[in-house]
Amino acid sequence: MGAESLDDEDTPALTTGRAAEFLGVRPAFLRSLDAGRILRPERSSGGHRRWSRRQLALAARIRELFDEGLTLTAAAMVVSLQDEVALVTRERDQAHDELDRARRDLSRARRELAAARGEPIALHGPSARVHHARGPGVPTTALRPPFPTPPPQRTPST
Repeated sequence: MGAESLDDEDTPALTTGRAAEFLGVRPAFLRSLDAGRILRPERSSGGHRRWSRRQLALAARIRELFDEGLTLTAAAMVVSLQDEVALVTRERDQAHDELDRARRDLSRARRELAAARGEPIALHGPSARVHHARGPGVPTTALRPPFPTPPPQRTPST
């Protein structure tokens, strides 16, 4: 293993004893995470557990909840759900950003189309003013689809 792989948080670098010392827990705690299939460390060629920094970060979070009275299984589930919520939150934020970009692109395309048609352009914002785009004298009513007529209103019969 090269020195550059030590920077990788997924590199299985620490033995159970060293990992337990690092976390301030007993080695039995880490072995119980493996036995319970909560965290699965890689094994060396001699069969010894090797823990990664990512696994140790998860083990520390699980231990915190375990110390608060949750079972190992419940603590692992809470950590998993917290991570899932964080992922969904990031995805939601990305989707909002994409939606904002799409709205800006749509607004720009509408302004460009109105300018090409020579129609008034409404600017949005506190200093919004209507101004006329300069363009060829093309009648724009022929380019727009007709507005649909609303359905007739029904009055309640008595």
